[in-house]
Amino acid sequence: MKKSVLLFCVVFLSFFISCEKKIIDEKPNIIYVLADDLGYGDINVFFQNGKIKTPHIDQLASEGMIFTDAHTSSSVCTPTRYGILTGRYNWRSKLKKSVLGGNSKALISKKRTTVASFLKNYNYKTAFIGKWHLGWNWGLVDSTFYEDRVDIGKIDFNADITHSPNDLGFDYAYGHNGSLDMPPYVYVENNKITGEIDRVIEDRGEYSWFRKGPTAEDFIHDQVTPNFFNKAHEFIKENYDKDQPFFLYLPLPSPHTPILPTKDWNGKSGLNEYADFVMQIDHHMGELNTLIKELDITENTMIVFTSDNGCSPEANFKLLAEKDHYPSGPFRGYKAGIFEGAHRVPFIIKWPKKINPGTVSEKIICTTDFMATIADIVGAELNDNEGEDSFSMLPLFSKDSEMNYDREFTIHHSINGSFAIRKGDFKFIFTNDSGGWSYPRPWSKDGEGLPKFQLYNLKTDPGETKNLYGIFPEIESNLIDLFKKAITNGRTTVGDIQKNDLNFPSKEEWNPLLIFE
Repeated sequence: MKKSVLLFCVVFLSFFISCEKKIIDEKPNIIYVLADDLGYGDINVFFQNGKIKTPHIDQLASEGMIFTDAHTSSSVCTPTRYGILTGRYNWRSKLKKSVLGGNSKALISKKRTTVASFLKNYNYKTAFIGKWHLGWNWGLVDSTFYEDRVDIGKIDFNADITHSPNDLGFDYAYGHNGSLDMPPYVYVENNKITGEIDRVIEDRGEYSWFRKGPTAEDFIHDQVTPNFFNKAHEFIKENYDKDQPFFLYLPLPSPHTPILPTKDWNGKSGLNEYADFVMQIDHHMGELNTLIKELDITENTMIVFTSDNGCSPEANFKLLAEKDHYPSGPFRGYKAGIFEGAHRVPFIIKWPKKINPGTVSEKIICTTDFMATIADIVGAELNDNEGEDSFSMLPLFSKDSEMNYDREFTIHHSINGSFAIRKGDFKFIFTNDSGGWSYPRPWSKDGEGLPKFQLYNLKTDPGETKNLYGIFPEIESNLIDLFKKAITNGRTTVGDIQKNDLNFPSKEEWNPLLIFE
């Protein structure tokens, strides 16, 4: 009798320890929502003087942590997406400037580890739903070879695509290839186009601007954003109670052009259609947050919400300013440039199991840091050729461990390939212009007579109004040395030296250090 009782106690204790260990080691569900061209000043919790109402995103922030000094690795779409999924600066890829088109070939090599392929190795169910904008290979009506962009007229819409998100670690993939203003306008689900081409949409102007191109019967522009959220809900409902955690990458096509809020949201902001569109996104984020609560998976589900770069001037900054709203908040510039308004973005992480509600981090983070963060979460180490510019944010989730955060400096990049480097309070810009669309414009005479480079103290001058170049030579020398080392080492993390990819399409050696000559 005593032996039986003892055996029962041993079995029960083993079972209890096993269950406790399973709870401790349980990996979180991960949802990464990436807005498109959403400004730092568009979300109330980041810029309280903003005039767009964003109660649901503000609530998400109050339930998690906001990062007030978060940056995208680029100030435009494609490069930032590359950095998020690979943990590598976009300018190390063959795309050294600008963005891909809707008819572009795949950018990410099948040999490169992505967040999705990494998580699959740790029993995650992975899904991409949304705007891809990293290229995939269309089927063609003939054997035409193409390096970058194929003639849309040669796409075989009955053929499967190849080198797709499914080949880069995603079990399920549903979305479109370029921005919502880039043809062809079709959905692709697991390599197959979902609808027949039945019309050609003509060019449109003003807020709803987009390019002429073939359009599928099931592709309705103003319904794309709601459709992606609906698909996301379906995926979550199908996978939340399985034996494996899930990773959902949900990159939105909005509020990027065409700025097309649905009829229910037209006029809701009292500002303009862009503001209406932002409010619609806020509403969808509220529904997503509510779903997670209703499914009772809040505690161990990590929700990330951010933007791929700053707000686009297509939002009509002049009109918004007349109504006292500033999409870049207190910062200078906007999408495509090198100033703060181009790449400083709202960034929120909610994960109740690890992050206390209502917390704030003022540490500098970059969107490339996602790769190292998820590796840290699952207790794994990255190889030397993985996440070369990624630093784990996990230590920042608690004030007790933030001293273990390793990012020393951050490199910024603009649409025309201009660079800046930030360490501490100081930011050094390797050009005398904006590197993008704001003043002083690089393709104009705006920069004539200006110093060759720029240096700003962001602590005392967050608006980058006073160029200190030439005043602090030691700081400048240190930042330049760090930049040169980052280029030549092929990485900014600790590890073996890696190679940067050749320049596309010339395949010439890429050497940004020529700016010092």
